Amino acid sequence: MVITLTDNASAQIKEMMQEESAGAHLRFGIKGGGCSGLSYSLGFEYDINEELDVVEDINGIPVVFFNQDIPIIEGTTIDFKQNMMGGGFAIDNPNAIVSCGCGSSFRTKDKVGTPGDC
Repeated sequence: MVITLTDNASAQIKEMMQEESAGAHLRFGIKGGGCSGLSYSLGFEYDINEELDVVEDINGIPVVFFNQDIPIIEGTTIDFKQNMMGGGFAIDNPNAIVSCGCGSSFRTKDKVGTPGDC
């Protein structure tokens, strides 16, 4: 598997997917930007490109990745944490060598990126 979804994250995603149209996939990847150079992207996707995308079933959830993102996100764990202020997804990427204080931006040894505003 490219990534791991904890039980809490899987339950939250499945609940969110019930509100989506049939055929929804969870897309996880990266994009340029953020104060450390790269930012995570997490959302629902309906259009899969068989040449550019890889789809895996993780805990009963169809998850899609861009091929080019896999070396950067491989081994990542996504969790969902609930606290008194609400809840949110927490991402632990072993390939990130620097993370921003907000936790949504990071840099890797091989893919430095261009730091921007947080």
